[in-house]
Amino acid sequence: MAERWEPAHEVAADAPAEEILAAYAAEIERLKAEGGYVTADVIDVRPQTPGLTEMLARFKREHWHDDDEVRFIIEGRGLFHIHPAAGPVVAIEVEAGDLIRVPSGTLHWFNLCEEQRIRAIRLFKDPAGWAPNYTESGADAGYQPLCFGPAYLGTSLPPQ
Repeated sequence: MAERWEPAHEVAADAPAEEILAAYAAEIERLKAEGGYVTADVIDVRPQTPGLTEMLARFKREHWHDDDEVRFIIEGRGLFHIHPAAGPVVAIEVEAGDLIRVPSGTLHWFNLCEEQRIRAIRLFKDPAGWAPNYTESGADAGYQPLCFGPAYLGTSLPPQ
């Protein structure tokens, strides 16, 4: 499931997590009611994140979860590779405003784009979060993370 949330809230991407959760409270509550989620938090990954290399190594190996993986992207970009049981691998690039739900049991992996930046609201059915179940299939090794982003679509990124 993928969905686009139009920027309906006046909240800065670098706002404290509590402010982001409060701004999106109505949407979070809707998702909780629809999906049985019980908790939400904000993950904030940037190039300076301690242990980033190890964290990314865990994300980019093919795995599945007992819980759905639900992310609403506040800032940054990333690439989900979804590996259905029957069919080809599909890459989905997510950016600010995108909501994605990878259903429990779905084989997938995740890469950050070049900026190594992502900030997202996460929802969980289990307050302890989710744990990856690695397949060790090696399927992820055959794919390079290739993020196209706005420049590919004919728009330009804002100056940094």
